[in-house]
Amino acid sequence: MTHTDTQAFLDMAQAAVDALPEPFRAGAQDVVLRVQDMPDAALLHDMQIDNPMNLTGLYSGIPMTHKSATYPSPYPDTVTLFRKPILAEWRARGDVELSDLVTHVTVHEFAHHFGWSDDDIASIDRWWE
Repeated sequence: MTHTDTQAFLDMAQAAVDALPEPFRAGAQDVVLRVQDMPDAALLHDMQIDNPMNLTGLYSGIPMTHKSATYPSPYPDTVTLFRKPILAEWRARGDVELSDLVTHVTVHEFAHHFGWSDDDIASIDRWWE
């Protein structure tokens, strides 16, 4: 196993979830973590993304702010990390640890689970500047 394989990514993402402060950690426990090499063509088409390397992670589900007992989700909430785009960004940046980048993408996607929009996240997260 290397630090760039699928299991290493899962381990880094799980460590990020385990490090979330309460009550976020408890709210994250039922979310399924997945790692795929690349986003598939149908997903990219649906999201209107031309370059698959531009998608490093994805939250799929119903944000906690929209859940209710009368509106159950038919599928588990999922955070998917896309390994090859993350590796490409890591190599291009050259100034961050891979674990820090995986943690950043993981936390960003979990923020969507907690009901934050991209604009909400950007207002406090200056990672991309």
